[in-house]
Amino acid sequence: MMESAVFLDKDGTLIKDVPYNVDPARIVCYSDIFEPLRGLQKRGYKLIVISNQSGIARRYFTAEDLDVAFSALHELLRYEHIQLDGIYYCPHGDVMDEPQCSCRKPLPGMLYRAAKELHIDLKKSWMIGDILSDVGAGRAAGCRTILVDRSKEERKQERISDPKYTPDFIVDDFYGLAQLINSEKVDYERYSIK
Repeated sequence: MMESAVFLDKDGTLIKDVPYNVDPARIVCYSDIFEPLRGLQKRGYKLIVISNQSGIARRYFTAEDLDVAFSALHELLRYEHIQLDGIYYCPHGDVMDEPQCSCRKPLPGMLYRAAKELHIDLKKSWMIGDILSDVGAGRAAGCRTILVDRSKEERKQERISDPKYTPDFIVDDFYGLAQLINSEKVDYERYSIK
């Protein structure tokens, strides 16, 4: 039986963005993520992190360093009674430098892989991220998409009007996000592009 998932970007979405950070001591979750993620988990959604990690290709850190950082994220979420069902990352650099890469967002390779390995119906799933590349990956995979635009800057990007990058919804934070995903009767106008 195919399941539904919420795919989540990591940096800038779940945790405060510290560029190329793998130091567990500097990993800080946004406080607004916990209750919505618990709610989605209770509704049966698999929670899966989908993350570009070009720091490996750039030799800023190793895959082993990244594993330590992901273990720290697992622990922070587990403390809040949230269990991740998977973490997928792209270790490659820019697509121009890695033409064989099919996983770096906005490409959908990580979502396809997760769907195959975890028996996920992408059409019943969501991709949530803080930049339009996250939205692009979700749309390319056939998911519904939410842009969490905490700075209110990403919604000003010119390519947001390109159908490949236009999110289904835009929110300022995670508050109300679980309701948005779970509800058939939601004030969609509140979450639409402005």
